[in-house]
Amino acid sequence: MKTMDTLKEKPYICRSHERCRQMGIDMTRIFSSKMIAGDVLQKKLEEKRELIITAEPFMNQLYNFVKGSDFFSILTDEEGCILSVIGDEGILSEAFDLKMIPGAYMDEQHIGTNAMGTALAEGIPVQVSGSEHFIQAYHRWTCSASPIRNPEGKIIGTLDLTGYSALVHSHTLGMVVAAANAIEKMLEVKSYTDQLVLAKQHIETIIDSIPAGILTCDLNGSIQLANQYAAEMFGFREKEIWRMKIWELFEGWEIVQSTLSAKGSFLDEDVYVNARKNKLQFSLSAYPIIDREENLREIICVFKEVKKARKLANKIMGRQAIYTFDKIIGRNERFLQTIEYAKKIADSKSTILILGESGTGKEIFAQSIHNHSGRRDEPFVAVNCGAIPRNLIESELFGYEEGAFTGAKRGGNPGKFEVADGGTIFLDEIGEMPLEMQPNLLRVIEEGVITRIGSTKQIPVNVRIIAATNRDLRQEVEKGNFRKDLYYRLNVLPIYLSPLRERKDDIPLLMEYFIGIVSRRLNKRTVKIPPEYMRHLMDYDWPGNIRELENIVELIINTESLPQDLYKKNLSFQPHPEKDVEDCLQLEHMEHQHILYVLKKFKGNISVAAEALGIGRNTLYRKIHKYKIDCSIFEQCSDLEQSSFSMYVPF
Repeated sequence: MKTMDTLKEKPYICRSHERCRQMGIDMTRIFSSKMIAGDVLQKKLEEKRELIITAEPFMNQLYNFVKGSDFFSILTDEEGCILSVIGDEGILSEAFDLKMIPGAYMDEQHIGTNAMGTALAEGIPVQVSGSEHFIQAYHRWTCSASPIRNPEGKIIGTLDLTGYSALVHSHTLGMVVAAANAIEKMLEVKSYTDQLVLAKQHIETIIDSIPAGILTCDLNGSIQLANQYAAEMFGFREKEIWRMKIWELFEGWEIVQSTLSAKGSFLDEDVYVNARKNKLQFSLSAYPIIDREENLREIICVFKEVKKARKLANKIMGRQAIYTFDKIIGRNERFLQTIEYAKKIADSKSTILILGESGTGKEIFAQSIHNHSGRRDEPFVAVNCGAIPRNLIESELFGYEEGAFTGAKRGGNPGKFEVADGGTIFLDEIGEMPLEMQPNLLRVIEEGVITRIGSTKQIPVNVRIIAATNRDLRQEVEKGNFRKDLYYRLNVLPIYLSPLRERKDDIPLLMEYFIGIVSRRLNKRTVKIPPEYMRHLMDYDWPGNIRELENIVELIINTESLPQDLYKKNLSFQPHPEKDVEDCLQLEHMEHQHILYVLKKFKGNISVAAEALGIGRNTLYRKIHKYKIDCSIFEQCSDLEQSSFSMYVPF
């Protein structure tokens, strides 16, 4: 215990210890008595998104000051729940063992006296070192924490810097207070900015809602403002119009300028416009913007269509990221919340980690996030970390110089990070990344530079990283397969995609969607799913998630049959029991089973079976030969045998 003199110097320690004794805190406790994980933690991180994003650059800056000195930085919310952790690998291992991880509550009620919890309780910056901590397990630490307040003065979290107790220094608390103040200032600026943005959006929404093309320009013809309708009318992208001069869009600009300069009016005059596809005539009204000295400063041009012009495609040909949020099918409430959360974080510079089972649509979400962000016109590069051989992954990601190794391309080759510069790189199956490669990825995240193989030159890259995995990375960290510091860097903004079995109310909607697109692609008629079969589909667990559902739709459309294992667990007959389940999903296997069913039904009669199948006799003979089917075995089959033979139930 500290001496009375020390406690007098830090009265808040004395008050905190007294609170801990009154709450009955066990001094031998090791972990916080309150931990959250899974959906509960995901919801918490979604709620605190703004604080996490605002604090992240200041946490990085704070950590960079003490990097390599065995410190780590922690951000909590107003309840003391850890939201984010970054730090040195060695000390992070000890913190990880004490479960000082996102989801752990660090308030005094759950872990006793510590800088974060005591800062929340006292409402002031505090430093807690060694035995000043109430629980013995934390005597190894020195912790400096400061409350973070919103513009209204309410505490919304804490920022903390923790290291070994031997490293205690009063300057550490000063750095933390400075960083917390900077976060508060940024939140204040963001609040004012949000108000200005809201006002701007209000005006722009009003302008965009007007069914007319509205442009403003100065007297030199430089366009200052253009609403969405104007871009659609002229067939240009908004960015293109902003780079153009007003006289490039229509004929007669000089007349408009001279008329308004002479204080005349220019209303509902037909003018010829230079649209991208053809030359159209629009109706133009022009209005002057006058300064205090009665001088003409700008001109507002309002175009109305004489006839409707066709909209040009908004997509860039060959664009790699083709999915957008409006293309994602679903009405499950939790799933829709996930989409809204993904939209909100799309423009953040922070790393996103998409978690979910195989087949849940992780890359679709990654593409949608890219297309919802300000990087939508920049590259989207997808990399499957599990599909690249271990000896090639470094050159694939970071590139190489000429002569770096045997077989290196002349002139070298850029890596995926260089190709994605300015845009987004999607690292799928990040849990498969070799351990020895992980420090290189960590360096890109922390420093924003890459180095090609065979070179010492550092190349700066501005890349938004979206990672995805179907593994439990926390377990991989515990097993030693994944670095803790990289895990925390990637897990800044996690998104959890629910498996299909947890959003079964979306199955009818997804079935309808896939039946439509698969039917058009295969040039087949659409198939209507009877209600009784839809019930079986709803009862199925869908281990392959949406990818499996799409495959089943394709099988149904090709065979006009429903695979029996979706509605009947115990098959009375398995023609090929030695085959794996995956083999049974192959189209050739399905065709084989359907031919067996039809031959069985018509007792081996080739002519009748061929007619029922809609193919010629010779075609059926070829398929019988291909699958080595002995038709004689069907001649004596009873109806009971026949009903138990089929792998499919035709609609």
